Amino acid sequence: MVPPGKPSTAPGARRGDVRADVVVLGGGVTGAACAWRLAQRGSRVVLVDPDETAGASRAAAGMLAPVSELHHGEEDLLALCLRAAGGFAGYAAEVAAASGLGTGYRASGTLAVALDAGDRARLARVREVQQALGLEVEALTGRQCRRAEPFLDPAVCGGSLVRGDHQVDPRRLLAGLLTAAERAGVRRVRARGEVVVRDGRAAGVRLPDGSRDGDLPVDRPADLPADVVVLATGARAQRHVPVRPVKGQVARLRMPAGEHVLQRTVRGLVRDREVYLVPREDGELVVGATTEERGFDERVTAGAVHDLLRDAQALVPAVAELELVEVLARCRPGSPDNLPLIGFGGVPGLVLATGQYRNGVLLSGVTADAVAALVHGGDVVPEVAACDPGRFGSPRAAREEVLVP
Repeated sequence: MVPPGKPSTAPGARRGDVRADVVVLGGGVTGAACAWRLAQRGSRVVLVDPDETAGASRAAAGMLAPVSELHHGEEDLLALCLRAAGGFAGYAAEVAAASGLGTGYRASGTLAVALDAGDRARLARVREVQQALGLEVEALTGRQCRRAEPFLDPAVCGGSLVRGDHQVDPRRLLAGLLTAAERAGVRRVRARGEVVVRDGRAAGVRLPDGSRDGDLPVDRPADLPADVVVLATGARAQRHVPVRPVKGQVARLRMPAGEHVLQRTVRGLVRDREVYLVPREDGELVVGATTEERGFDERVTAGAVHDLLRDAQALVPAVAELELVEVLARCRPGSPDNLPLIGFGGVPGLVLATGQYRNGVLLSGVTADAVAALVHGGDVVPEVAACDPGRFGSPRAAREEVLVP
């Protein structure tokens, strides 16, 4: 990669145009974290996104749950997520210090519960796998579950306590990351960008619609030249990298002041259906989330919201009395093996940072550290090396074209 800090120009650039060392496409938690880390390393960075509230970060519940999210055959993903979780408290504190904004990080643990005997048996099988991998998981009786969370339904018959699975508020984290990035010198363009490939390498970003209210005034379609482009557009990168949109619908409720119905994240099995409830310190309660393979569909559906609230009430009957504040659907970026794509793309000058699927918030810090290291000629840790996009071949790119994320 080209070392940052050297001024450069491009054919056809207008007077006053800005050439970046790095352009980051995508202003969610991954892109914002990458932009911040790169600026801290001395790169001149431009962050391009038409609306950072429109992506999956807006809908994420913020569970930092490498143990609770474990699925069979995902040991590489587990190792990556455990590394991220081990450093997340420090990462959140750094974001808060750099931005002056809180992140809502809570080291409160996660309680997994079962509603009936079949659910309890399934939870026990999951716990056996977790414990066989050396993970810290404590079996609880139904009574112990209700002692930990008194508002649980009396039918809850067993559970697991995962003390190391925590939570953060993704909306507050994103606000902190964007503020920290701006304070570090990152410039923002609020437009939809497209990767420009010229002479076989990524040459920058095209802004078809210009910039409406970002730091860089662009009043017509223009190219923003750069030495490196970081593609962090989540599921929208599907046209050129092997990620797919996985729809998730969530509901946000409001608990009465001083009357929180839950103190920690509860992940439940309700007659073999999964649901989670994530309480915030400010009284918000997030209920989610569906997993739907429907292409890029972000419509909220009555049936999905009904099912989420029905199962949440089965576990915590008091949910029925809470204010319904918001329902939302977003698409998470899933890869064929559920590992992210973090590393060099199929052409020089392109770095991929997508495919985080269920763990985008948790992995934002380690992804940003890896991207900054790669751009500046460093190495990545072994857990990130397993995420090399080369395992799926190269993105489709001709000698000269525009890649539309």
